[in-house]
Amino acid sequence: MTTPAAILSIGTEITRGELVNTNAAWLAEQLTSLGFDVVTHLSVDDDVPRIVDALRDVSSRARVVLCTGGLGPTTDDLTAEAVAQALGVGLVRDAATLERIRRRWESLGREMPESNLRQADMPEGATVLRNDHGTAPGFSVEFGRTLFFFLPGVPSEMRGLFGDWVVSAVGPLTERTTYQVHLRTFGRPESQVADMLSDIEEKHEGVTLGYRAHFPEIEVKVLARATEPRLAEDRARAAAEEVRNRLGSIVFGDEADTFPAAVGRLLRRRNWTVAVAESCTGGLIGQKLTSVPGSSNYMLMDAVCYSNASKNRVLGVNNEILRAHGAVSAECAAAMAEGVLRIAGSDVAVSVTGIAGPDGGTAEKPVGTVFFALARAGEETLSKRRQLPGDRDRVRELAAYVALDWVARAARGDLAGN
Repeated sequence: MTTPAAILSIGTEITRGELVNTNAAWLAEQLTSLGFDVVTHLSVDDDVPRIVDALRDVSSRARVVLCTGGLGPTTDDLTAEAVAQALGVGLVRDAATLERIRRRWESLGREMPESNLRQADMPEGATVLRNDHGTAPGFSVEFGRTLFFFLPGVPSEMRGLFGDWVVSAVGPLTERTTYQVHLRTFGRPESQVADMLSDIEEKHEGVTLGYRAHFPEIEVKVLARATEPRLAEDRARAAAEEVRNRLGSIVFGDEADTFPAAVGRLLRRRNWTVAVAESCTGGLIGQKLTSVPGSSNYMLMDAVCYSNASKNRVLGVNNEILRAHGAVSAECAAAMAEGVLRIAGSDVAVSVTGIAGPDGGTAEKPVGTVFFALARAGEETLSKRRQLPGDRDRVRELAAYVALDWVARAARGDLAGN
């Protein structure tokens, strides 16, 4: 059985939606990797009675609770006061903590403001968590059977205290360990990916699959639990291998990978160079390719030709094609790809032209209509039309991914059906 854990985020800026709560997401991942079952996330505003109620609520649900926020020097930083009230104790000023805060201000060449005194006020009986990453110390207390850790809301300080104090303290409280493998995919919607993997959990003991959309990618998280670290790792890796086999080439890498880097690896493997001609994406494809260190080994040229005149003058797209078919057409896309292939002398070239919106669509070519072309010397130029969903930013982002995916498929020799 896994040990339940909870996360409590304190701050009116969170409950009002003024601040995205990245701390909770990060802490949940860390707790899960340590073997805990995160059963709830709770946010509460800067109000002592409501914070007290929240503390009592989460203490009834979890063995370990990680709390962030409300440890600063201002009058709306009320966490220590609320914890003291919940425990029925007073606040005491910790001399060692106060001295550390004072020295930190001195190291900055400034006198400590009077308001920072309250950061040294701790609930009686609390264990102080020294903060070597900022001025706000944390603390821990026990509330019944529940162990609470109170961490600063500043992400860098929160992560620092988590590593310095929390990991070693909570490790003995869970009987199971976990191992995760993250696989990143592009090319299928989340529902299809889930359908393709529907029986993985049944086949692999202790394994749970999770899915997370990072448009336009889908991340598959393979989480394995076991009583021993090696067993958890073996389970996760075995299940991940089957996931890779099921999904095939739409899996492009692991958690730390990027789609452009994966495309770059394929180009390097084939010793290919690439050139790009862009219209509606406005340089986005080239930006993605050149975001990868070492991309100069395979990226030769990115021609951003937005107007019809530039398509003609730079890429040599025949004006008759533009008059007869328009800039948003398979014929124009093919001429763009052939033009940049000729100019750059690359092994492969890809082009994109379309209507990203919000204006410019017609009944025949509505917003989201995008044409792509792929050219190689001595081979027939391929073209395709896609109707891409979403607003302007999403159409452009997805178009860039589709173009890169086509280059990757060409490098793999997998162009069946375009």
